[in-house]
Amino acid sequence: MTDPTPTPGIHHVTCVAGDPQRNMDFWVETLGLRLVKRSINQDDPSTYHFFFADAEGTPGTSMTFFPWEDLPQGKVGSGQVSRVAFRVPEGSLDYWEDRFDQYDVDYDDRVERFGETVLPFRDPDGLPVELVEVEIPDDDPTVPWTEFVPEDAAIRGFHSVTLWLADPHPTKGLLETMGLEEVGTEQAQGDTPGDERTRFAASGPIGKYVDVLPTIEGGRQGHGTVHHVAFQTPTDEEQAAMREAVRGEGLSPTQQINRHWFRSVYFREFAGVLFELATKEPGYTSDEPLESLGERLVLPGEFEGRREQIEAGLPDVTVPRAPSAEADD
Repeated sequence: MTDPTPTPGIHHVTCVAGDPQRNMDFWVETLGLRLVKRSINQDDPSTYHFFFADAEGTPGTSMTFFPWEDLPQGKVGSGQVSRVAFRVPEGSLDYWEDRFDQYDVDYDDRVERFGETVLPFRDPDGLPVELVEVEIPDDDPTVPWTEFVPEDAAIRGFHSVTLWLADPHPTKGLLETMGLEEVGTEQAQGDTPGDERTRFAASGPIGKYVDVLPTIEGGRQGHGTVHHVAFQTPTDEEQAAMREAVRGEGLSPTQQINRHWFRSVYFREFAGVLFELATKEPGYTSDEPLESLGERLVLPGEFEGRREQIEAGLPDVTVPRAPSAEADD
């Protein structure tokens, strides 16, 4: 079996939220991301699926949520993505701390990690999130969304995810099979003395890092936890090769599933974290014009025929709009 094409990095991260309007307000207004798709959970059409991203929904920028209001509060622990980190331009963390004070966001002191400055915070459901200052190159593929946050501070896609694993060693081998390279280790701040954070890097410019940290802390899925992390396998052929490589590691990936804006393969890695492989095409503009992404409820495939029933079961939500944008309408 030939080695698969290395993944460029993270495609999207999907999390569990509670109240859908609160989730929408925070990720659009407070953090300044664009709602690029308003849809439903295709496995549970009674629940929304929100996609927040850069201005164009570039792969590597979309944080997505299932707002399951009836679930209990979750707890981050072993076998989960414990942290999701986003890139922000160098020098912008002062802006973000002032904004967090203004919006009453729960955040911690900055820390240094692998030579970068990190600002940890939590969303309204308690989801652990981080902003990492990086130099944004002129040819960066992300397109900042600036309705609420200025370009010199706007979130520019994913920086990394951190995996909490009881036994990291098998997963480290899996990440290498997927084309990530170990690039360093350091003492994990704020964790048990002796714990080491190991960083792996993918080949692409955004969402390229996966940090692995050993822990036996117990967790449970619910509000404020990550449901799964998706990695880019841009073409069907690259995805099929990666799927075979994952099978070769002794894991059990699904067949390809059509998720309307990308095609997906799912599997649980050795510690139980749900991984997804996602193609680049057809993308979020395949069923809506770029200028009106997220403005209507999109129901993929056969769900369109059930629109009246589905809409009746979903709570009303309003997408935040900046006063200047409202004046332009």
